[in-house]
Amino acid sequence: MRSATLPRFSLQGWSTEDISDPYPVYRRYREVRSVHEGADDGPPTFYVFGYEDVVKVLSDRDFGRVSRSTEDGVPLSLPVPPEFTALRSVVENWLVFLDPPEHTRLRSSLQKELSAGVVTALRPRIARIAEGLLSRLAGRADLVEGFAAPFPIMVICELLGVPARDHERLRALAVALQGASTTRTGATRHLDAEDAARELTVYFRDQAQRRRPGRHDLIALMLGIPLSTERLVGTCVHLLTAGHETTTNSLAKAALVLRGHPDLVADLRDHPDLVPTAVEELLRYDPPVQAVTRWARQDAVVGGTTIPAGSRVVALLGSANRDPARFPRPDTVDVHRPADRHLGFGLGVHYCLGATLARAELEIGLRALLDGPPGWEQAPCRVEYAADMVFHGPARLVLDLPTRPEGTHP
Repeated sequence: MRSATLPRFSLQGWSTEDISDPYPVYRRYREVRSVHEGADDGPPTFYVFGYEDVVKVLSDRDFGRVSRSTEDGVPLSLPVPPEFTALRSVVENWLVFLDPPEHTRLRSSLQKELSAGVVTALRPRIARIAEGLLSRLAGRADLVEGFAAPFPIMVICELLGVPARDHERLRALAVALQGASTTRTGATRHLDAEDAARELTVYFRDQAQRRRPGRHDLIALMLGIPLSTERLVGTCVHLLTAGHETTTNSLAKAALVLRGHPDLVADLRDHPDLVPTAVEELLRYDPPVQAVTRWARQDAVVGGTTIPAGSRVVALLGSANRDPARFPRPDTVDVHRPADRHLGFGLGVHYCLGATLARAELEIGLRALLDGPPGWEQAPCRVEYAADMVFHGPARLVLDLPTRPEGTHP
């Protein structure tokens, strides 16, 4: 029987080759059946591969973001061992780990500051940031370190209203903290994240205390909701981490796709009005978040598989976005494809809060990338993917760019 040849699925322990291109792995499992039991330690885990079944998990109230089961008093949905108290305090206040009604109250308040009108007003500043970063790239340059990573962190810091001098340090802390909540491994990852959580907690408490009447930024908004100090700090850290790593990965992946499709580069340069639909197609084709977790609140049946209450359910967005039952020719990049119902931003009550901002960043970043630096899409390239199958993307994308002649300025 064909299914007997497949081992139980896991997002841990992947080879470098499979991390860089996970879609053939997803396809092998999805073609057997939509739902597979996992090989993970801990509670029963089920991985969902098919588009319609992922939609069910993300939109059905029988699947929550918070586990009702605990271990040593800590909900199983929190990816934090109980001894890491600072990290636990930060993460348990993240919007993504809240369920209604508290999730609804906080999300509705933040949504006003991330509305289309606010983002539209911010677009000129976003464009200046993107162009400024790209103008400095020359010679041997890491497109992640020099552009894709600092770009979104500078934008979210603008919204939070924190000083420009702190941007680099905040990104380093965000990366350290994010490493503890994903499939990355390493003996010190929780220790590094705990240290980062302590420093970020002190930083954002200080920022909140410095706010004066008349300030108009996200921290000032949260002070007016009002939120507890712990919830405010947790939300700031969540916006900082979620608001940068996903866009960083999307931009780096977009660069790789464009390098492999010179006809697409020419098409987008000739028809810049296609960039918004290209962004949607790139998010479908290779989303920055490959998997999200839910918890079964009661016994449920998904894809013909019975999932007991209390089980961990992992919805594989990357697999769903390549399901041929929903997207014809799913392994082909087609910017003329109708941009409807891809799952790059999730679905349901936890649909990405910053989707409007992320789309603006990706459209502006992609346009800036198409305009320069000269020859980047044909330059020799070396790519290293992060060993992470949740927040998925290149950690380094090193290009050997033409060196600018002496006396020229970006």
